[in-house]
Amino acid sequence: MTELLAPVGNWEALVAAVESGAQAVYLGGKAFGARHYAANFDDKELSEAVRYAHLRKVLIYVTVNILIDTAELEELASYLRRLYTIGVDAILVQDIAVAKIAKQVVPDLPLHASTQMTIHNLAGVNYLASLGFCRVVLAREVSLDDIRTICKHSSVEIEVFIHGALCVSYSGQCLMSSLIGGRSGNRGKCAQPCRLPYELVDGKGNNVLMGKDAGEYLLSPKDLNTLELLPELVNAGVTSFKIEGRMKRPEYVAVVVDSYRRALNSVLASGQTNADDTVQKDLAQVFNRDFTTAYLQGKQGRAMMSDRRPNNRGTKLGRVLSYDRTNKQATIQLDEELAIGDIVEVWVKVGGRVNITVHDLIVNGEDVQTAPAGAMATVNVPSLVRASDRVFKTFDAKLMARARSFFSHQESLKRVGVYAEVTGKIGEALSITLTDEDGYVGTAQTNFICEQARNRPLTEATLRKQVERLGTTGFLLLGLVCHIEGELMVPVSEINEARRQAVEALEEARLSPFRRPAASQEPIAIKSLFLPSLPLKQKRPQLVVNVDRLDKVRAALEAGADGILLGGECYGHYNLTADDYQEALKLVHKAGRSIIFNTPRLVKEWQIPALLAQLKLFNDLQPDAVAIGNVGTLYLLKKHTDLAFQGDYPLNTFNKVALDFWTEQGATSVTLSPELNFSQIERLAAVKSVPIECLVHGHITMMVSEYCAVGSYLGGLTSGRKCSQACLKGQYYLKDRLNTRFPVVTDQYCRMHILNANELSMIPHVPRFGEIGVDRLRIEAKYMDVKAVNKMTQLYRQLIDQGDGHQAFASGQFESLEAANITRGHYFRGVL
Repeated sequence: MTELLAPVGNWEALVAAVESGAQAVYLGGKAFGARHYAANFDDKELSEAVRYAHLRKVLIYVTVNILIDTAELEELASYLRRLYTIGVDAILVQDIAVAKIAKQVVPDLPLHASTQMTIHNLAGVNYLASLGFCRVVLAREVSLDDIRTICKHSSVEIEVFIHGALCVSYSGQCLMSSLIGGRSGNRGKCAQPCRLPYELVDGKGNNVLMGKDAGEYLLSPKDLNTLELLPELVNAGVTSFKIEGRMKRPEYVAVVVDSYRRALNSVLASGQTNADDTVQKDLAQVFNRDFTTAYLQGKQGRAMMSDRRPNNRGTKLGRVLSYDRTNKQATIQLDEELAIGDIVEVWVKVGGRVNITVHDLIVNGEDVQTAPAGAMATVNVPSLVRASDRVFKTFDAKLMARARSFFSHQESLKRVGVYAEVTGKIGEALSITLTDEDGYVGTAQTNFICEQARNRPLTEATLRKQVERLGTTGFLLLGLVCHIEGELMVPVSEINEARRQAVEALEEARLSPFRRPAASQEPIAIKSLFLPSLPLKQKRPQLVVNVDRLDKVRAALEAGADGILLGGECYGHYNLTADDYQEALKLVHKAGRSIIFNTPRLVKEWQIPALLAQLKLFNDLQPDAVAIGNVGTLYLLKKHTDLAFQGDYPLNTFNKVALDFWTEQGATSVTLSPELNFSQIERLAAVKSVPIECLVHGHITMMVSEYCAVGSYLGGLTSGRKCSQACLKGQYYLKDRLNTRFPVVTDQYCRMHILNANELSMIPHVPRFGEIGVDRLRIEAKYMDVKAVNKMTQLYRQLIDQGDGHQAFASGQFESLEAANITRGHYFRGVL
């Protein structure tokens, strides 16, 4: 199966997607979806959308792909039942709790793993397959070679993105919008800070890209376009080809789906896309930030970034030849056609952009409706522009008219052919039978009994005129056979009503393959989730320090850490050796403390051999546990070792069901999502099934990316060229419009980590963690030097041991203990 999957944000977009050739669509309800700011569908609209799509043999997938608060679980269970009942074909899931509850309340509802689950290797796919997922949407960072490997060995369907906007961070691992503005991407409300301007600066605040022909939108990727790679993706074994864009206009959906539909049809028929320049121009015209193939063919560095413009740039129309200040008219040398109704944008050298809707168009002194490529066209431009300014067409009236034709007509453009058979004789009801191209049948009869005609007997022409009035039904009459005995009289209204009923019966027949058994109404024991389980509450939490070097291990131990978390991504490209792990284990256990060996939160296929070797080492050394940040690593850990594991915070544990799930999988402790507030944590702590850990101090990673701004702009990283590792020659920051500087660090895998500019500090609130039952407090110390590790560990040690008796509480003076720029994270504000 090769499925073209289209984004749908409203009803017009749904019609556009179906009419332009999508075999499936994905959309969101009013709750629990990752595009909160799209129009989305209420329950009634969802039901109507499912019926509309299923009548046309199009599948509907609903996004339930956000992190769920424990207080929302009961509502979620009811919502899943409604989706199942109305016939939704699958749900897209980020939170493992949604999958677990779905398996309880609607076990026959198929599960698709959202890209927000950050599945980027075969091991991750295999793990979700073992849980009952039937499809996995791969992370956009997966290469074409890895897609081939995954598809070849996967037992479930693989879905990949083929067109649309790209996230610069791994989806599901980005906290930037959340930590900066409180709008969480993991809760469907991303504010897209990646599309804002930034400067890359050094430790002194100097813009290191000055004079290097770089734009200011350093985190804004171009749009994905894989039209030319479709043959390779088809041959790789991809099941579903996904277009991004639930926030886009229906015209965008129509143009992009139509373009890829024709290209895919060509690939399936001949092995080639046969997509000419016109198709690419249409795709660019409807929306583009320029195009890229992202990571499918390797890292592209700055070539992947739209650093000069974060929004639609349109297509290049030409250049200004001259500007008449008196008449306020510009003459443009056209590279492409220009028409009345188009919107153009002039990129002026001074003053930004000038937008014009073309109402008047002059060529060779004559008013025209259309000016061809190569012409010198004059248009009214109210603002000053200059010769050589570039001109872009951002709205093509003809293309938009064609796009609207897919959804603006009352009658469907693509209708299902039907054959009609009409039977009637005196003394019996007139019967109409409709049989469609797929073999489904609908039959109805008139209430009126056929009578002998007195003057105008029923004819085949009269019957055809009434039967072919199929209007907006989605059917088209292909043929009519009449079996009329004698000269009959039947009122036209009766014929019309019988036709309507026959259509309804045919529709019900077409919908029959989508029907499911009724969902069980057995109430899920949500209330029991709030009952205390194990009595793990304790007054003094343990103190854990997360480090990436052996000298930091020593510093943390000397200062009183109860536990060490060592390894995973190491900043500054540092690689821990087997001797480092062995020495750390020896030091920690000799001190009577515990040690957890960390693993990378991201493990591409090329890293798997090294990870397996590392897991073998860990199995030999037997640390107290291994920290796991993605399900692929968990799959391999379970397969190759007998080690206990800690569920780390990249797993996004946000609620009681997720906490229980990881416990069932064998976790001996879980680090909660840093997006939870105190109230939510307290509720979890009261019903926890395993010890829980919270991050309390350090510069939290807001974004992790295969793209590296430093390497791309200073290290010469482009497609086919290796990076010179300029990141090792100094400390760099991304500075925003408010002069806030976000540290940029790189790890041994050449991934970029953007850290929060403000250091998380919960110094004044340490006692509260113990009061609510949190078992461990964690300092993120990888970005700290050895001295800072020692100092901060010692301070938290004192705060935990002395509680309210610490001198800082007596004086109420905490300022001297904290950095100048600190944050309390989400502990008090939570996320939207």
